[in-house]
Amino acid sequence: MWTVPEETFNSEKQHHKETIFTIGNGYLSTRGAFEEGYPGDSRATFIHGVFDDVPLVFTELANAPDWLPIQVYLNGERFSLASGTVESFERQLDLRTGKLTRTIRWCSPTGDKATLRFERFASLHDEHLLCIRCRVTPEFDGDLEIRASLNGNMDNEGFNHWRWVEQGERDGAYYLHNRTRATGIDVVLAMRLIYTQAAASFEYWDAQNVPTLRVAFAAKDGETISIDKFVGIATSRDTEDPLRMATEHVLAVQSWDSAFEANQQAWEREWERCDIEIEGDEEAQLAIRFNMFQLLIAAPRHDNRVNIGAKTLSGFGYRGHSFWDTEIFMLPLFIYTAPEIARNLLDYRYQRLPGARQKAQGNGFEGAQFPWESADTGEEVTPTWVPHYADRTKLIRIWTGDIEIHISADVAYAAHLYWKVTGDEAWFVEKGAELIFDTAKFWASRAEWDQEFERYEFNDVIGPDEYHDHVDNNFYTNRMAKWNLQTALDVLKWLKEHAPVKADELIQRLELSPERLQTWQDVLTGIYLSVRSNGLIEQFEGYFQRRDVDLASLEPRDISAQVLFGIEGCNETQILKQPDVLMLQYLLRENFTDEQLRVNYDYYTPRTDHTFGSSLGPSIQAIMACEVGKPDDAYEHFIRAVRADLRDVRGNASDGIHGASAGGTWQAVVFGFGGLRVGSQGWSTHPRLPKHWKRLSFRFMHRGQLEVVEITNPVLSYKLQGQHRDRDEFRTRGLEV
Repeated sequence: MWTVPEETFNSEKQHHKETIFTIGNGYLSTRGAFEEGYPGDSRATFIHGVFDDVPLVFTELANAPDWLPIQVYLNGERFSLASGTVESFERQLDLRTGKLTRTIRWCSPTGDKATLRFERFASLHDEHLLCIRCRVTPEFDGDLEIRASLNGNMDNEGFNHWRWVEQGERDGAYYLHNRTRATGIDVVLAMRLIYTQAAASFEYWDAQNVPTLRVAFAAKDGETISIDKFVGIATSRDTEDPLRMATEHVLAVQSWDSAFEANQQAWEREWERCDIEIEGDEEAQLAIRFNMFQLLIAAPRHDNRVNIGAKTLSGFGYRGHSFWDTEIFMLPLFIYTAPEIARNLLDYRYQRLPGARQKAQGNGFEGAQFPWESADTGEEVTPTWVPHYADRTKLIRIWTGDIEIHISADVAYAAHLYWKVTGDEAWFVEKGAELIFDTAKFWASRAEWDQEFERYEFNDVIGPDEYHDHVDNNFYTNRMAKWNLQTALDVLKWLKEHAPVKADELIQRLELSPERLQTWQDVLTGIYLSVRSNGLIEQFEGYFQRRDVDLASLEPRDISAQVLFGIEGCNETQILKQPDVLMLQYLLRENFTDEQLRVNYDYYTPRTDHTFGSSLGPSIQAIMACEVGKPDDAYEHFIRAVRADLRDVRGNASDGIHGASAGGTWQAVVFGFGGLRVGSQGWSTHPRLPKHWKRLSFRFMHRGQLEVVEITNPVLSYKLQGQHRDRDEFRTRGLEV
């Protein structure tokens, strides 16, 4: 199962489908809009790092000049799905190669018929190369005209980020050069056409900001006319001369076949190290590959100055800003399958320590306080006010940028996980340790001493469960702060032993005096954590006193609990957007007993708004259901997660892919159903397969070694590196059966 299909076109679902059929290569992504256009489409190409200023939300990824446009004219009538008659329609995305294909049989308003086939891909082999093939098979004799353009008149839902600079021809390539209005980033696209049939005429139309190539052919009934459009693309972030780079890449193409073969080979290598195989569940098989594909096309392979936004590069949602979604939900896929990509994403955070330090200082704290929303500079870009979802004439105050502080520990956790799994000591010594030390400094300075109860607290915060704001002692926040402080002390001890010169340098530069280290110890020891005698954890102080609501009694519904009760009304209940406590227990699994997991799972699960709350929750809920021995519940949550975008479960997939959910589904399969655990002594698997899955196979990297795990149901057997091994052999490698 490698193909995402669409058998009919429904204009009411076009924005959702544009998201689903997004293609990309880690440098950019392009939504699945039609080459010829369609009324009301939401066409967009987003390039990593190409941000520009915008009112209210500070900055956003600028919708780049459009490389797609191809207009087809049959005897002077322009092909469009909005006119004439669509006699057949089929579109499919090949996840194995990243190629999007669309085939239409169309009858023009005056009765001329033709079959049109469009194929396109963003080369994974050459991230600066984009390719489109258009084939037209007319059912008439007459004239056929194709116009291929580059369109610089693009905007972000009405806001224009671009100034035209120049356009022209160089060495047979026709280019367009634009520049962002505020940030001054240059983007150049250069195109050329290859066609085998003899053209009746060829023209270059020098329309400003829309350079166009017009090719006319003599159409004959049943004879296919094929034209290949190649586009080179480069920005001033890549080179001082983006025009030269874009032109060189497009001129280097020999043919469609050679370009596609190189792309296909690159994708084969990609899937070789990360593919998941599921037998017995075709929907799950296709869906998990789709979710992985969407992350793979957003992952920067050659740029460590960018992060993956919450909506990847697939839509206008969240303006391209990145959150904790990357470190906690998306990053594990790359840590375990593509460590070099994970390292790029962590480098992004390391390079933005100055912005995090500036935020901490501005709030009166020490160390590094990472922004809730981050973009180009690492400064806080969370909007303060946004229009109300139910009444656009009203504004809602957004507090996450002010008080959702757990992200600083999340970044530190990701850096530590990368080191633990990959064994990349060079990176950790040079960069990772500093991330952990500087975030520890923040937590120690942010902690508040309660003299009455003689404890340290973190008050007025928002935890991952954003249905509740301005709460005190959110358990997730407090416990991750404790982890961050303890880990910093442990890492410093390790660093003194294994890299003493670096340890001394960081001690001096970060002012890690004995007095400061003692403060860290005092704070982590004294942090308030509310746990009942039976192991039940209070999500935040006073949570148990809030109104309990029987969510099941509210079914069926098609809106979130927050919309149903209102922002303030929902805040007064125990309803969760996502369960903080279970998220924390997943991340710090070794700190909790099986019974503690069960008690909290049973309490918080019925109080969680699973379908309409956070898209981040279901995948982690699936893992925790596996942990407490409820595989049926686990599958229910998992299938909800993998359907998030393919079936538009929340009704907002038009805004872009739910990147965190996509990453979470990979974790649900590998750590939940596969039961993978990685420790200092090696790795093990504790499978909990859904009862209808016949076989699960997944791959991951462990300290530079590609491991292949195969699990068969109901009698479990394992196959590693293509060889069967008995139980004794597993034990010798630190594995458990």
